[in-house]
Amino acid sequence: MISGPVNVKNARVFYGWVALAGVMLTAFVAGGAFMYSYGVFLPVMSAEFGWSRAVMSAGLSLGLLAFGVPSLLSGFLVARFGPRLNVIWGNLLAVFGLAGMSLVTQVWHVYVLYGLVGLGAGIGGYVACTTVANNWFVKRRALAMGLFGAGAGLGGFVFPPLVTVIIDSFGWREAWLALAGIVFVMVVLVAGVIMVRNRPEDAGMVPDGLSLTPFDGRGEGESRAGAPRQPEGWPARRAMLLPVTWLLAVFTAANYFALGTMIAHQVAYVRDLGYTPVAAALTMSLASGIGLFGRLGYGVAALRFDVRHLAITGVLLQLVALGILLATGDLGYIYLYAILFGISNGMLFTAMPTIVGEYFGRAAFARATGVILAVGLTIEAMAPVVAGAIYDATSGYKIAFIVVAAFSLVGLVSIFLARKPGALNR
Repeated sequence: MISGPVNVKNARVFYGWVALAGVMLTAFVAGGAFMYSYGVFLPVMSAEFGWSRAVMSAGLSLGLLAFGVPSLLSGFLVARFGPRLNVIWGNLLAVFGLAGMSLVTQVWHVYVLYGLVGLGAGIGGYVACTTVANNWFVKRRALAMGLFGAGAGLGGFVFPPLVTVIIDSFGWREAWLALAGIVFVMVVLVAGVIMVRNRPEDAGMVPDGLSLTPFDGRGEGESRAGAPRQPEGWPARRAMLLPVTWLLAVFTAANYFALGTMIAHQVAYVRDLGYTPVAAALTMSLASGIGLFGRLGYGVAALRFDVRHLAITGVLLQLVALGILLATGDLGYIYLYAILFGISNGMLFTAMPTIVGEYFGRAAFARATGVILAVGLTIEAMAPVVAGAIYDATSGYKIAFIVVAAFSLVGLVSIFLARKPGALNR
């Protein structure tokens, strides 16, 4: 059995930390395998088959679309069956796609199989994992989301060099099989089957702490002697009708547009300025590494400060970073841009699920996050193409970066207007 309540009443440590560690492991392994490893395979497979970089990179774009567009479905599945089953079965689907990548001989194989990887990662990834964190933590929700985000960011550090070593030692086909095996063992079996649990009520607990009453297997009702059931927050259907939900979707889309553009074109821009490939790659490493501090820093700061005000700070920091990038081509200032952009992106990555959890509670979280993520990831998938088209038309990235800054301003206005909805009248 891989579902149903689990009796952890004798646990000395709040089980929510174990469940959170499970989704952090999922974000670290599955995110590293899906999002950050493809670029390592790209030049190797392009060279072997004679495919252009654009043709091969379309596989990642399709994977991102398959990851993001079905987020509406992911939100429904999580709300209907619970996040744990989604983590297990979604990542199992991704395992089959990763293993299939070892057998490709035609470019359409890449498109179909990596689309399958993206679909599985989407079903068993962001929505499911943040729902687990939101279910188990209320007072420390922001910290939990920051730790989850740190797990995802760490995957960007570990997996590219790991995959490079495997390819150099055994070959790219074997590397795809290795990724499939790692995801199956670490995510499906360890994180999904063993560690992740849907809700504290299913274990006789309440969010943020242990229950005082023995576990009775009901998973509902009073969670401790004399204590009322935990409030669930806004019903999903009513939350979808609130303007604030769509303001948060615009805020997320603006941030994802910036991220998608810079991930795809930042290194190329620095190389176009005449700097070495190593110097150019370092800008991406700085942004990714510093992003860990932004994610964790937001989670810690949100224990004391308003989560929306922190998100506004993150967008302002992003605008400052983009201003530096547009103002100068000096490498030192470009590194400063990378540091500021990494901190802001880390903050904004953590902000969205934290704000959704605080505004809507647990009942509407999965579906609201699914809607917001679908909008954001669709825009992210479009961003590299838009920036590339602008580059082709103007022979430079300046206008593309101005467009990114304009999107960031729209995001700033959106999060400024996205006030917490009033008390729910039941």
